[in-house]
Amino acid sequence: MRLRGPLPVLLVSLVLTSGCDLDSVLSETARFREEFTYTCALPAGGRLDLENFNGSVEIMGWEKDEVRVSGLKFAGSEADLRELKIEVTSDGQTARIRTVAPSGRRSHAGARYMLRAPHRVELDRIRTSNGSIRAEFIQGSARLETSNGSITLRQLEGSVEARTSNGSISLTEVRGDCVLRTSNGRISVERLKGALEATTSNASVSARILEPGVGRVIRLVTSNGSIELALDAFQQNEIVAQTSNGSVTVRLPASLQARLRATTSNGAIHSDFPVLAGSMGKDHLEGEIGGGGPLIRLATTNGSIRVQRF
Repeated sequence: MRLRGPLPVLLVSLVLTSGCDLDSVLSETARFREEFTYTCALPAGGRLDLENFNGSVEIMGWEKDEVRVSGLKFAGSEADLRELKIEVTSDGQTARIRTVAPSGRRSHAGARYMLRAPHRVELDRIRTSNGSIRAEFIQGSARLETSNGSITLRQLEGSVEARTSNGSISLTEVRGDCVLRTSNGRISVERLKGALEATTSNASVSARILEPGVGRVIRLVTSNGSIELALDAFQQNEIVAQTSNGSVTVRLPASLQARLRATTSNGAIHSDFPVLAGSMGKDHLEGEIGGGGPLIRLATTNGSIRVQRF
């Protein structure tokens, strides 16, 4: 293992950078900070494990077979800053990074990370709190968790499990099955190739799926928010879209073959497709489209439902 660092720069005054998501953490009492840099070897296909608190984490893929760890640690006192530790270890297959709190105190201390890792890497467990997580140009699965912060993924190849609270989740050009959970935050998915399960509350869910995978389930659930789903290819997929106090809009290919069950309490239901051999009422529409197939379940209260044809 090759390891070097840290390179300290102690700053008495605190200057927040543009777009920093630590404003709620870096209070006036957190007046001390120190930059750090470490490097350790990690072959392509290795694993990355990070455990942090009170700070954001950014991971970018690159061509080198090593992990470069840089960032900023901060605390409310000089003594706490000295006690706040950044631990970086590697066994040749897994790189582990850990922020160690000063004597168990976390309220006015934390760290912000910027990582460079091999493109082919498994983000085995990336955890933080009170900060965002961002990952780009990664070929490997990802398990990500934070609170009071957003999660953003772009150009990732691998399955995704992402969880936060009081923050949004945004995915762009991901290839792999995704399970996304948040609360009080919007979920946005663009150009996904894979199945999707997305759950939030008090916010909207929007998703465009290019290739969901044959027979895979698509499930979008929220409350007090709208749902928009665009499916470029229908591959015998069961679809569930459920909300309250919001509309549901689903766009599907013209060649659709499925069973539709749409219900609302206070809103209109409209389908571009003929719905046959079922029942229709003020609050429901049920029947077959194109001869029948997997079930599409759409439900809301106090909102309209629209099934549109591409």
